[in-house]
Amino acid sequence: MDSATSDRASLSDTADNGLKIVVVGGFGVGKTTMVRSVSEIRPLNTEETMTRAGEAVDHLDGVQAKTSTTVAFDFGRITLDARSVLYLFGAPGQERFWFLWDRLFSGTLGAVVLVDTRRLADSWYAIDRLEHHGTPFIVACNDFGGPLHSEQQIREALDLADDVPLVECDARDRSSSKYVLITLVEHLAALSAARLRAPGADAPGAAVPGSAVPAGALAGPTPEPAP
Repeated sequence: MDSATSDRASLSDTADNGLKIVVVGGFGVGKTTMVRSVSEIRPLNTEETMTRAGEAVDHLDGVQAKTSTTVAFDFGRITLDARSVLYLFGAPGQERFWFLWDRLFSGTLGAVVLVDTRRLADSWYAIDRLEHHGTPFIVACNDFGGPLHSEQQIREALDLADDVPLVECDARDRSSSKYVLITLVEHLAALSAARLRAPGADAPGAAVPGSAVPAGALAGPTPEPAP
């Protein structure tokens, strides 16, 4: 288990606005890789070596070469500005760890559903749980070099609403992962604006998810990840 952090990216004393985003998806879709690629600190990973004991419970179709797996969650961080920090949590993908998801979703601003288009059905549970919790999300198709699908085919396979953003990415690439997060932040900002325009939005106690995200927060340069 790697829990080391980088001394080069210490958190500012002025940061008092913590924003939480969760990366979810099926087993082996690249959640850990995405958190690693975009975090400004060395991420906390709860990866353990896969053994024969797990063969009977973990479905390895399409990921036979995988040798390690997340057994709790991944954690990374991005500083947005002097007062706001984005915390990234990568959820475990195996079915036997799904009981952790509801706790990870608590207090979440929004989510990225990472998808391997060779195994679209593996993403159904993640989308179902997010919809159950009412958590806004986008879908990002990670590039594994599989068969090409049109956007419409993917939307139909995942039963995605037209207003849920769908993007392509390479979770290994920092700029690509950053683009995914920017897309999510823009989606949250759009939902927030729509709620403000809705009747009764000014009522006391009306929640406006996404309103705390600084505009353009992810567009500028951020510290490089630790080696």
